[in-house]
Amino acid sequence: MSRIKITLSYNGSAFMGSQQQPNTDNTVMGHLITVLHRLKITATPKASGRTDRGVHATHQIIHVDVPEFWTDVQRLKEMLNVQLPSAMRIQRIEFVDNDFHARYSAKRRVYRYIIKEDEINPFEDNFVTFVPHLNREAIADAIGCFVGTHNFELFKKSGNDLEHHTRIIYRAYTYSHKGYFILVFEGNGFLRSQIRLMVGFLLRISAGKATKEQLIEQINCVKRHSTDIASHNGLYLTHIKY
Repeated sequence: MSRIKITLSYNGSAFMGSQQQPNTDNTVMGHLITVLHRLKITATPKASGRTDRGVHATHQIIHVDVPEFWTDVQRLKEMLNVQLPSAMRIQRIEFVDNDFHARYSAKRRVYRYIIKEDEINPFEDNFVTFVPHLNREAIADAIGCFVGTHNFELFKKSGNDLEHHTRIIYRAYTYSHKGYFILVFEGNGFLRSQIRLMVGFLLRISAGKATKEQLIEQINCVKRHSTDIASHNGLYLTHIKY
């Protein structure tokens, strides 16, 4: 067996999440596993992490072990792309060492959250979060509070049964591009819905419903001031660093 690394992008609005689920086949991994089996690849693929329903990815990383007869990864890429749903696209396949693990070898993960200060339009609704009035300066000022090593217990979705909630945020910043306001988070890992809860708090600050000081209190687990969770539409997994 040889191990391959797959770089995959997908439109999350077409799927019930990335992770395989027992009650539906309409997940990113569910579709990928079905097509891999058709190509006589029966090992279970492993992703760098899960994305929730509606969350997109431009560079999701997956590894899987393939039989020795699969020596032409370009041909494998072409055959997978022909059979996968149009909302999924394999960008690259490459051989890697057998000790490479898409999840456990990852050092940093980068997400972007895209906001448009406008009324909702039907052509971008699945891909952007619309906010009619946005205080960009307040968000840009507050987002840096997330940088560092913190216990993010108050920024996790209920039902997350992880024992440890400490994560390192290396960078958190904003920038504007062609009318879009983009939030970037780079960390060693994120709890379930953590980024959407962080963005939800920043949007409360933007709306004048919360303060930067309250954000710091919640980051330090002093007091929960917000449980607002931002829409999944604007969230993208954009880079995995190894």
